[in-house]
Amino acid sequence: MSDEEHHFESKADAGASKTYPQQAGTIRKNGYIVIKGRPCKVVEVSTSKTGKHGHAKCHFVGIDIFTAKKLEDIVPSSHNCDVPHVNRTDYQLIDISEDGFVSLLTENGNTKDDLRLPTDDSLLSQIKDGFAEGKDLVVSVMSAMGEEQICALKDIGPKN
Repeated sequence: MSDEEHHFESKADAGASKTYPQQAGTIRKNGYIVIKGRPCKVVEVSTSKTGKHGHAKCHFVGIDIFTAKKLEDIVPSSHNCDVPHVNRTDYQLIDISEDGFVSLLTENGNTKDDLRLPTDDSLLSQIKDGFAEGKDLVVSVMSAMGEEQICALKDIGPKN
């Protein structure tokens, strides 16, 4: 044994992986999959029969959960695919800054100020209009693979 001290860089996420492996044949519609390095929601799955020399193949069509782009991938059904850890968290909207960032209230009472307004026009106008009217708004934030984006909005009534 050596007397050297070992120093490790501390990571906030405890070294947890952004994805986990899952066999391609077990991924179903409405699940999540990583296609071309992007987290996607699966909208279509088709499986081809095994060929003369090979594996059954799964054809996935997914929509990127952040950019809404359609992506496709074909994977042998016995191989593993990466599945993103997708979390959805609700925060109360406190403020919208001029530069397009929102100020959100977390469950433990802290503020979260590092999120931009969504790029989706209808959701963007709903948030801005509701905030301008003084409504109490709760936004749902989807996070996966180190990215976060506002994906939904709930009105919990007027401010008191």
